[in-house]
Amino acid sequence: MTSADSTTDTPPRQGFGIDVGGSGIKGGIVDLDTGQLIGDRVKLLTPKPATPSAVAKTIAAVVNEFGWTGPLGVTYPGVVTHGIVRTAANVDKSWIGANASDIISSELNGQQIVVLNDADAAGLAEEHYGAGKDTTGVVVLLTFGTGIGSAVIHNGILLPNTEFGHLEVGGKEAEHRAASSVRDKRGLSYEKWAEQVTKVLVAIENAMCPELFIAGGGISRKADSWVPLLKNRTPVVPAALQNTAGIVGAAMAATRDVTH
Repeated sequence: MTSADSTTDTPPRQGFGIDVGGSGIKGGIVDLDTGQLIGDRVKLLTPKPATPSAVAKTIAAVVNEFGWTGPLGVTYPGVVTHGIVRTAANVDKSWIGANASDIISSELNGQQIVVLNDADAAGLAEEHYGAGKDTTGVVVLLTFGTGIGSAVIHNGILLPNTEFGHLEVGGKEAEHRAASSVRDKRGLSYEKWAEQVTKVLVAIENAMCPELFIAGGGISRKADSWVPLLKNRTPVVPAALQNTAGIVGAAMAATRDVTH
């Protein structure tokens, strides 16, 4: 075998990510050179009630499907600081104040666990591998779903736990004005809904100067129907990684300190 063949056969850098959602917990092995999953992902239903113990056992079941024993990144749908959960929207309220890292690690024989906000994980993945990979400066990802999640990344460095969905815009919380669920509930046309999204984006622009907005959430798959209708200053592009972004961003966080 030549030296060139040896280089070609070098295995990819790998990480493992788990994305915890209100309905499902999914995970997989990630090629950290490309941001692609290696093999299939595994998804299990989020337990009801979604208590820390029950969720940790489900996470362990997903990880054990792969036999993964290295560092593990896990997303959480809320604010997490130093592994401690501060909010709980789509999971059981008993998560508040829980040490998520320790609880999950105890189900996995002491594996190293890094827990971060789910939108933060998606933002990291999109900035590094997806829609923002060619952009320097400040990139803001917003996920439009039941609420509005947010992530702010500056040249690959995460500013964790931003909550732009709770900004007051015109006397109303941003996510009560422009979440995808609001469009569905009120039966808004894309034109009317884009007006509300524009107001939220302008409010963020008035507080900071991003180079790019990335629109995530399921409605990003219909970006051609509403992104061209936006009238804010900063370019807006749809997310590229879709359902794998949380897994990929979690794997990134497991292998390096994404806040430094």
